[in-house]
Amino acid sequence: MRDLKGAVVVGRPMRRFSWRRDQRHRPNLQALVSTGRLHGAESLEEARVLLALDFAGDLVEVASQPFRLRFESETGRRSHIPDFLVLTRSGWWLIDVRPAALVREADLVAFAATAEVALACGWRYTVVGGWQEHALAALDAFSSRRRPLSDPLELRPGLLVAARDGLTFGELAAVGGCEPVARAQLLHLLWGRSLGVDLRRPLTDRSPVRAGADR
Repeated sequence: MRDLKGAVVVGRPMRRFSWRRDQRHRPNLQALVSTGRLHGAESLEEARVLLALDFAGDLVEVASQPFRLRFESETGRRSHIPDFLVLTRSGWWLIDVRPAALVREADLVAFAATAEVALACGWRYTVVGGWQEHALAALDAFSSRRRPLSDPLELRPGLLVAARDGLTFGELAAVGGCEPVARAQLLHLLWGRSLGVDLRRPLTDRSPVRAGADR
């Protein structure tokens, strides 16, 4: 485990991403603004985790399926491949993704062994078992404006100033003078975290918007 902490793990996935008609997951490549690259994901759930990391994870680097862990349990020798090893500005995270309804007893044993490895390496470990649907909807809306966006009407400075007054999303959109364009600019500012909203509640025109940091 001491050797693992110092190993270079950003490279090829430990296991090939496969696709067949009869399998329940669909491998894909998720584009991340933070790294400027495509990253492998074996399911829609994993792609959502990557998108969330790109938005809120202070992401520096991510490796898909970084290593194979072999361990012994009461039922014999086992192996497990974690889904992501993530470097953020606040430290390392080891992440497994498994919908809660699909978690079995054998999975819990594998997660416990992986948590021990993370602890030994000084990493944080989490299992993503599900999402609140309204949080996913908001994240999808933000990500639709994550690419570079021009501001020919110069609405952004006014939106950033108006956000200091604690206005709602709908009120801010009306302040811009051209509401459809202002909404697109607001989503872009929310993705860049220049503005912020409470994702514990659905994003609507009544959602309070707060001025945020540059990131």
